[in-house]
Amino acid sequence: MQLRTVNGEVAKFTSRGEAAARGLSDFIARDTSVAYTFVAPAFFLLLFLVAYPFVLSVWFSVSDARVGETGSFVGLANFERLLGSDIFRQTLKNSLVFTSIALLLKTVFGMALALLLFRVARFKRLIRGAVLLPFIVPTALSTLVWWWMFEPLYSVVNWTLKHLHIVNKDVPWLPDPYLAMFTVILVNTWRGLPFFAITLLAGLVAIPRELYEAAESDGAGPAARFWHVTVPLVKPVLAVVILFSAIFTLADFNIVYILTKGGPMNMTHLFATYSFALGLQSGQIGQGAAVSLFLFPILLGVVFTQLRLVRKSTTYD
Repeated sequence: MQLRTVNGEVAKFTSRGEAAARGLSDFIARDTSVAYTFVAPAFFLLLFLVAYPFVLSVWFSVSDARVGETGSFVGLANFERLLGSDIFRQTLKNSLVFTSIALLLKTVFGMALALLLFRVARFKRLIRGAVLLPFIVPTALSTLVWWWMFEPLYSVVNWTLKHLHIVNKDVPWLPDPYLAMFTVILVNTWRGLPFFAITLLAGLVAIPRELYEAAESDGAGPAARFWHVTVPLVKPVLAVVILFSAIFTLADFNIVYILTKGGPMNMTHLFATYSFALGLQSGQIGQGAAVSLFLFPILLGVVFTQLRLVRKSTTYD
């Protein structure tokens, strides 16, 4: 809007709507403002779903809270009691063994499967989609099928082994402590293998073909090309995959709880299942929270180590 003054000069006045529109355009023009605006909803959602439960679990871990009771502050008594518990020490050992072996198996077989998928020419999309099925099916549903295959009375695995004359009697897959650990590792590996294979396949596709041709022209065989071309270039992707898989494997609950519930003789208890048994089934909320918090520094160490490896692996010789 314009008005002419006594001297003949033109004075400009901006309406409220124009001022608001100009302010909005200036706000949008600032990249940081737009970024904060879009990130804010997710940030507050995570604050509510992650930060609040975490702070609450910290309080529970230093209290003697039980089901139906708020409890009072007891300091580090819950942690001291856990460190003196044979079951907790067995749980710590189980978690490290379970995670280490499962990660090793998923890395080796995931890389092998990724290389096979990379060489498949016909029905490529169909085969890759089929490989993803174990990862897509709900964990509880697929683990129930595995339980039915291994349970003592109607084990399909035992029936098959006996009819093939590999064994003469039923194998106690779940009642035996060591076979039970083998079984939960097997199921966890089966479920996590597609994640490794498909992600590593994406890394293999991104490697320039010229590098393989140059290595082959220099006389490098398949093994040399794999160790000196494939592995160094896929290492950043592999480090990220191992990082996420380590977190998910160490905090696994569904597979172990459905197959063994932490037994027999606590030989398959992990942090998540033992925390559930103490906190919810036994009603000792404080000790259950303390068990879950023992997992936090371990995960933090895993994340920190893997991020350092990722940062180093992005620099090639």
